[in-house]
Amino acid sequence: MNDDTHSLPPLAVELRAALDGHRHAALDAVEQCLARIEADEPAIRAWRAIDPGHARTQARRIDGRGAAGPLAGIPLAVKDIFLTQDFPTRCGSPIYEDGLAGADAACVAAARAAGAVVMGKTVTTEFAYFNPGPTANPCNPLHTPGGSSSGSAAAVASGMVPLAFGSQTAGSLIRPASYCGVFGLKATHGCHDLAGAKGLSPSLDTLGWLARGADDLELMRSALSGEAYRALPPHRQPGQLRLGVCRTWEWPAIDPAGARAFEDAERRCREAGVLVRRLELPQAWRPLAQAQKTVMAFETARSLSVEWQDHRHQLSAALRGLIEEGLACSRADYAAAQRLAQAARQELASLMDGIDALLVPSAPGAAPLGLHATGDPVFCRVWTLLGPPCVNVPGLRAPDGLPIGMQLVGHGGRDRDLLALAASLHSILSREGLQS
Repeated sequence: MNDDTHSLPPLAVELRAALDGHRHAALDAVEQCLARIEADEPAIRAWRAIDPGHARTQARRIDGRGAAGPLAGIPLAVKDIFLTQDFPTRCGSPIYEDGLAGADAACVAAARAAGAVVMGKTVTTEFAYFNPGPTANPCNPLHTPGGSSSGSAAAVASGMVPLAFGSQTAGSLIRPASYCGVFGLKATHGCHDLAGAKGLSPSLDTLGWLARGADDLELMRSALSGEAYRALPPHRQPGQLRLGVCRTWEWPAIDPAGARAFEDAERRCREAGVLVRRLELPQAWRPLAQAQKTVMAFETARSLSVEWQDHRHQLSAALRGLIEEGLACSRADYAAAQRLAQAARQELASLMDGIDALLVPSAPGAAPLGLHATGDPVFCRVWTLLGPPCVNVPGLRAPDGLPIGMQLVGHGGRDRDLLALAASLHSILSREGLQS
């Protein structure tokens, strides 16, 4: 595996500019990614299905007609819960080893219409829950990449592709982005169509994507939204940034490296001149993480009812446990969890009045050792339940060198604003000379 970050392929926005300026061909971009895949895939195992010949055919077609569309010629990976017309969808489960067939999922169709080259399908945990696949962390293959968007995060971090689709129901995108040291956006819930995705929990399932730069996340966001791409505005002066630093009610789950990184992030922001306000969440929010678990279990038991009824023996013990929990959950308890969530959603806007975003942990710390588990989504559950956009911002590291990201929680529907803030925060967190 090549650890030289300087040899990584260009960012998506750099490829886009080179293609527009006829300094690069789509086929060149695909070949760069294929070379990286050939070098790193034996150790990382990010892919469930990939077809180099098909990728080259797509690229030649784009080169032949001239680059068109905001993603034209950009290699893209797709998490293996999204249907694709040219690859089987297996959802990380032996139940679908032969693959689900069908038309492209809505997000894949939109990306393809914008010109993206679909390289293949990346590894997901079983039905995007906890049971891991074989993927290793590119930063240290002895450690988990996180989950459930395991392969997508690893593929982006290692430079196999500049962009990859993921999803989040608890912490399935922000956590692997943090563990692998890349940017990851969980979009505002409901902003993007999830048709064609094998979902778990409609109240929680949210589309997201991963990249090595905030502008790349914006390129994808604008393409999916049907907007003309505009580069994110220049980094705001730190004195113009207003952050609410919040340890959250889940702080007892933080590990020492995670706590040190979070405190370092706050210190760096203050020293840079960011207007930082420490916030405590309302007492009534203490049960929200449990409410997310209740909603997820109840809805998963119904979303996977066919798999439970017909293929129970092929489900992992962890997923069987979740479904059993959901089947045992009363409708009254489910309704109470939803009411609690709705009340908190209404309160969130006033809580964030006068600040640009909340700064909260992305994960308890760096990626845990071993590939038998994908880490704890504890610091993402509440924000997934409430639905605002969230972005992982890389830039800090644990003492052993593994990445630790910071999570920004933004205002609902203002995903572009959040990405601009993420770019500014990254410039602060990655700045040399502030290391404690």
